[in-house]
Amino acid sequence: MPAPRVSTKSQQPRIVWLAISVALAAVVFLVFGKAIHYPFINFDDQEYVFGRPEITSGVTLPGIGWALTHVHGGNWHPLTSLSHMVDCQLYGLQAGGHHFTNICLHTLAALVLFVALREMTGAFWRAAFVAALFAIHPLRVESVVWIAERKDVLSGLFFALTLLAYAWYVRQRSIARYWWVLAACGLGLISKPMLVTTPVVFLLLDYWPLRRMTELPALRRLVIEKIPLLALSVASAIATLLTQKKALGSIEELPLSWRLENALVSYVTYMWQTFWPARLAVFYPHTDGRLPAWEIFLAAIFLISLTGLAWMMRRRRPYLITGWLWFLIMLWPVIGVVQVGQQGHADRYTYLPQIGLILAVAWAANDLAGSLRYRRQILAASATVVLTALAWITFRQVDHWRDSESLWRHALAVTSNNDVAHANLADLLLQSGRDDEAVAHCEEALRIRPRNPDAQNNLGLALWHRKQPIAAVAFSGSPINDGCNRSRWFFESHAPADSRSGLR
Repeated sequence: MPAPRVSTKSQQPRIVWLAISVALAAVVFLVFGKAIHYPFINFDDQEYVFGRPEITSGVTLPGIGWALTHVHGGNWHPLTSLSHMVDCQLYGLQAGGHHFTNICLHTLAALVLFVALREMTGAFWRAAFVAALFAIHPLRVESVVWIAERKDVLSGLFFALTLLAYAWYVRQRSIARYWWVLAACGLGLISKPMLVTTPVVFLLLDYWPLRRMTELPALRRLVIEKIPLLALSVASAIATLLTQKKALGSIEELPLSWRLENALVSYVTYMWQTFWPARLAVFYPHTDGRLPAWEIFLAAIFLISLTGLAWMMRRRRPYLITGWLWFLIMLWPVIGVVQVGQQGHADRYTYLPQIGLILAVAWAANDLAGSLRYRRQILAASATVVLTALAWITFRQVDHWRDSESLWRHALAVTSNNDVAHANLADLLLQSGRDDEAVAHCEEALRIRPRNPDAQNNLGLALWHRKQPIAAVAFSGSPINDGCNRSRWFFESHAPADSRSGLR
């Protein structure tokens, strides 16, 4: 097999490496640092951190056993649960400390990604650009600033370490080095199962930039080489399907045709948001089969055309097929064909897939500028403008996460028919005693989706506060979820006897 093209030494002085690394870390903290002053939000943070005694107790032997054997937030990701325990041990329930950990993990992920791409491609400045754009893109805000999304930044760090370990292994293949690849990938999978497509991504990297896939016998060896990684991915996928069985119940309400249509359009949406990251929100409602036929058709044609173009150019510009398929394949587990939750798409799902897209664009831009007279100056100026603009947009996007009310009001401003945003805003208003506003948002959420359990629950509580016990029990009595059942118990145990008997 021909020797793989993996960098063995740096072409840049150590001082340049250090300067780029320090600058990258500084920019990340400049863009995201103000989140250290933000509180928890009323969306999953309670489930993942401050509402879980096993987490808030810090690092304990029973807590470690619980993390390894129990589902947390609808997922089995013991390393993520343990990281929340460590934060509670260090910071208690001071949200700033939890935000600080997220920012640190994201910074490390970007730095390791920079080193890994440099080792694989030998292109120092392009690797630095890809890592920087990954680090400060506005789509990162949800993963970095949302404490409940610790699993994104933690798994992202281990994915970057897996890439680096793989580059190290390819340079000099040995069982010992392969074990490092398996270890990093395994730790990433128990942080978040998003890494299940890693074996396929490695095959893409074998094609380019490592250039190990030169002939059919080589391809067979490379596939066999990935079998241990594939075994880890299959085990993680099975564990995920088993643990999310309850959440997967929402599939029954979404026909397969709706999910496929939404998946096609979501791919294009993620691409659009990569190049034009505007109107970003914490929650995007599912389209529920309301997409126009022309939009679905154009999305399908667009994806097929780009795939065909990347394939036709695979010999002259192999980075296109690698980057494009990286994007498509890594997004597949969360694109919505297997629907978990109510969202149509989510910014956090782009955390790792977007790297492939950025990689293809960075190398394509470098090639297109190849014949220009002042090529380096133009590329440097263009990269500076792009990164500065994205950093500013990200800095502003972080502001919307300063508290729960700002977050949900922004979501309502940039999306439509968002029953989840209305219901969560109503929950917040209810807690602050603004019952009339809460009722209005609950009613709007139920107009959009009559079976929204959170809206029913919150409306029942609001009506109870307004001294309307009969109506309150009626709205809280839907046996859709445990929250509604708990509120029904509360109302029935506190309502007057004649009201209770009349409603049973």
